[in-house]
Amino acid sequence: MRRVPAVLIVEDEPAIAELISVNLRHSGFRPIWAMDSLTAQAELDAVLPDVILLDWMLPGESGLVLAKRWRAHPRTKSIPIIMLTARGDESDRVAGLDAGADDYISKPFSTKELLARIRAVLRRRAPEQEPTLVIMGQLSLDAATYRVAFDDQPVKLGPTEFKLLHYLMTHAERVHSRSQLLDQVWGDHVFIEERTVDVHVKRLREALGERAAVMLETVRGAGYRITTQTQGVVSVSPAA
Repeated sequence: MRRVPAVLIVEDEPAIAELISVNLRHSGFRPIWAMDSLTAQAELDAVLPDVILLDWMLPGESGLVLAKRWRAHPRTKSIPIIMLTARGDESDRVAGLDAGADDYISKPFSTKELLARIRAVLRRRAPEQEPTLVIMGQLSLDAATYRVAFDDQPVKLGPTEFKLLHYLMTHAERVHSRSQLLDQVWGDHVFIEERTVDVHVKRLREALGERAAVMLETVRGAGYRITTQTQGVVSVSPAA
């Protein structure tokens, strides 16, 4: 079943919110309406939408303040934000975009244009398709089922070790520095010591067992890589 993208409409005028909602439903989106900053934050705390349509002038905190906060927060920083406002001056547009908005539409606006811009920001923010199943020699990892096996025997990993192995296997044969692994596996907003990577690599090797652990190499002065030496990655099946 196809997933329906959710759009959070932060708008204090019910007539405008209803007009947008009707057009979104007819175009295959699921609208969620919040009429003020408190309701909008509660909706975000519950479930993250795919796009936020954000009015500038709101009761309580303004859309500009909300955009800055959401863009700065690790949980919401990647959600596309389109500002909807009657403030159409160039300086206002610049302020909205500088606050973190991906796009800016002045009222009154065409619903067709609004839908086109929503589809555009979704395309720009669409993640690259990650492989679900990766196989390197006798080592396999299935991200969909959270299973790892070596020589058809299951390997039990903790969440961090699983993420680390998944990243290394989907970027096989490359050398990754500790700082690169911290950014990619832990996230660039997490502040932990680079030596933490060494601890988790050690745990990963122990969990893999002696035969599989040799695939995870330490490259002196550079970092880590996973390799099958001459075999390479033998197959990758993309997510459905």
